[in-house]
This record gives sequence, structure tokens and C-alpha cells, in this order.
Amino acid sequence: MPRTPVRRITRFTVMATLQAARARRLGLSEDSALSWGLNRAIFYAAAKRGFRSSPLSAPAVGEGEAPSKTEGTLYSLGNDEAYRDPNASGLLFTIGGETQTPEAFRRQVAVRFGEPKQFDRAWKEATEIVAGFDDATLRSGREFYAQVYKPRRDELVAKWSEEFLGAAPPPPSSAPPGRGRSRSPKAG
Repeated sequence: MPRTPVRRITRFTVMATLQAARARRLGLSEDSALSWGLNRAIFYAAAKRGFRSSPLSAPAVGEGEAPSKTEGTLYSLGNDEAYRDPNASGLLFTIGGETQTPEAFRRQVAVRFGEPKQFDRAWKEATEIVAGFDDATLRSGREFYAQVYKPRRDELVAKWSEEFLGAAPPPPSSAPPGRGRSRSPKAG
């Protein structure tokens, strides 16, 4: 039975979309930019969690071992790096042994906006945001995060949630639902 796509815009969604727009502005093809955007969103989400791995998976990067050579070669976009899939016919990125394809971006990110035309509107806004910054800012992972993503992440979650889903955004959290946050009411 096919799963109903999740229609919720989160910081992950915003990160993936802005990173893809950044990569496109810095010269990657659309397919490569979508791959980069999803890859970087996965990377930042893993970094936020401390690169923990599930008990059934291999150790994650950052747990004391370097990634294997089968992961691919490093590709640099400014001072950011990601592993490229050595078996892909074009420039696609991989993390944790999984390649981030344009189709995966559409399944994991674009579908959250509802109709494709709604994602197209968000994409246009993301490219306009990125166009307002110079190449030096976009080539620096740290500056991109600090100047482009962080100041507007919650604003875009709220705006896109309301505009495209007609819903209030989820409250910002430091942990995914059910992990690390108490749901009990605060004592008064």
C-alpha cells in the first residue's frame, strides 16, 4: 500500500531547498543542485544529532572512522565538501551509502509543498533569496549557514507552511518528535 506523502514543511525542507538554490547559483546543473541540497540537509541533520547511527547500521561518519573509499571522491562547492557517487552517470552526491538523486529530493522535499507548482513557487523564492548574496558568502559553508539559512529558516517554515499548506508551522524543536523533549506540562 503506497504511503501518503508527508505534507509538513520543516527546517530540513528549508535547508534542502536553500542549499539546492545555492548550488544552482554556484553553477551546478539542476539535478546536481537538487542532489547537493538533499545531501547537505541530511548532513546538517546528522550533525545536529551528533552523527548517531541506528544499532543496525554501520558507524556514521564522525564516530572515529573516516568514510570508506567506496563512498566516492570528495567534491568541493566553495569550502563545503560532499562525496560524489562514483557510479552515477552525472554529478550526484552520497552520504551514508545512499545517493541523493533528484527523484529522492522530490520524494523527500518537494512533495511536502503539495502540488509541483507550489514547490516551483518556493524554489523561485529560494533562488531569489540566494541571488541577494555575493559569491564569497555562498562559497563559504559557515557564511551560508549564518547569513542565508539561519536568519530566515523559521520565517520560511512559517511562511511556506501557511502559503502552501494552509497550516500553522510546527513549533521549532531541538529534537525530532518523541526524542529528547518532554511533552509534560510545565509546572507553574
